[in-house]
Amino acid sequence: MIRRVASSFLRRPVLALSRTSVRPLSTDLPAAPSADAAFVEAWRKAVPNIEPPKTPLSFMQPRLPTPSSIPTRLTVNFVLPYASELSHKEVDMVIIPATTGQMGVLPGHVSTIAELKPGVLSVHEGNDVTKYFISSGFAFIHANSYADIIAVEAVPVGHIDAALVQKGLVEFTQKLSSASSDLEKAEAQIGVDVYSALNSALSG
Repeated sequence: MIRRVASSFLRRPVLALSRTSVRPLSTDLPAAPSADAAFVEAWRKAVPNIEPPKTPLSFMQPRLPTPSSIPTRLTVNFVLPYASELSHKEVDMVIIPATTGQMGVLPGHVSTIAELKPGVLSVHEGNDVTKYFISSGFAFIHANSYADIIAVEAVPVGHIDAALVQKGLVEFTQKLSSASSDLEKAEAQIGVDVYSALNSALSG
C-alpha cells in the first residue's frame, strides 16, 4: 500500500511537467479578452428571455500587446486605496523598495511581481527625480514595459517632518526595549522598522 501511494506521488511531477510544458506564457496569450462564449450559450439555453449578465472579463480593458522592440520609456501607474498618484506616466526608470532589496525597473524589464517594504520609491524622468515614501504594497512589472505600483500609504519625501520621525523612532525604540510579551515586541519592532526607513529616506 505504501509503495503504491509513493509511486503515485512520484509519477505526479512527470505528468505536471508534461502538461505545463505546452502551456502558453502570459505574453503569448491574445491581448484582447475573448467573450465567455460557453457561459453565454449555457445562459441562453437556461434563461432565453433574459440577457446574460456581464462577467468580470467584460469590464477589463484589453491588455496591450508586448512590443517587438524595447520602448524607450516605461509607463507607470502608481495608485493608493484613496488616490491615483501617477496614471500612465511615461518615465525613464523607477526604483522600488522590494523586500528583496532596491529594484531598478527600466523599459523592457522582465515580468515580475515584487512585494514592497517601507522605503523610498524613486521616479526618474530625465534629470528630475520624484521620491515617495511608501509603507507597503506590491509592484507588478509587465513585459510590455508597463509597471503597476500599488501602495497602502505613500507621501512625498519632502512632506515628511524630520522632528516627528526622530520622536517616533525614540518612542518605539523605548517600547521595544521594555516590551514584555511577543505581541508588544512585534508591534514595537514594526514601529522601529518604519521610523528607521523614514529616517533613512530623509538622510538619503
